[in-house]
Amino acid sequence: MNATVTEPSLAAGAKELARGIAALKLPIDAAQQDQLMRYVALLHKWNRVYNLTAVREVGRMVSHHLLDSLAILPHVDGTAVLDVGTGPGLPGIPLAISRPQLPVTLLDSIQKKAAFLQQAVGELDLKNATVVCERVERWQSPQRFDVIVSRAFAGLADFVRQAAHLLAPGGVFLAMKGVHPFEEIERLPAGFRLQKVVKLEVPGLGAERHLVFIEAEHTA
Repeated sequence: MNATVTEPSLAAGAKELARGIAALKLPIDAAQQDQLMRYVALLHKWNRVYNLTAVREVGRMVSHHLLDSLAILPHVDGTAVLDVGTGPGLPGIPLAISRPQLPVTLLDSIQKKAAFLQQAVGELDLKNATVVCERVERWQSPQRFDVIVSRAFAGLADFVRQAAHLLAPGGVFLAMKGVHPFEEIERLPAGFRLQKVVKLEVPGLGAERHLVFIEAEHTA
């Protein structure tokens, strides 16, 4: 780690990250944990100017951003992942760090966030991560994705409707939610159905988290 990352708050954050990864039973090695904390350091630095996240304390970035993102890792089963409305790279960058062989596309329409993402991808040497600055409903990708994930993008209906053209046959939408979104599930657009909802336990978060799986009723 560089000098910035070894500040006391970041060192404490690294210990919290290691404890959380152990609690989640994730196969994330020391080098990857170092990368994750370098990402937090970058986010903390850029956040002072660009206001990328309302979470400003390093410890809360570890629990609310890193561990919250990593909690879905066991449920990401695909060959290409699209993170819609990724913001500062959540959950996409933690996923890309943890799964270096998994292609992850980071999509956000806000230029300052895309600029940060490009910087982070470069500094962290994430060869499996691609940044796209575009509105999801307008973006015409040369490929379709078997996993499309969102963390704080929109309601379920809007998420599915706007990204439907990017889903590969047999693919799945993964929507990261707080409390169980019963009403949002009832408003899913025609042609899509709930597959399942998994309750997540995120170390240090102290709040409800659910992962909603949505699939097309008929695949092309």
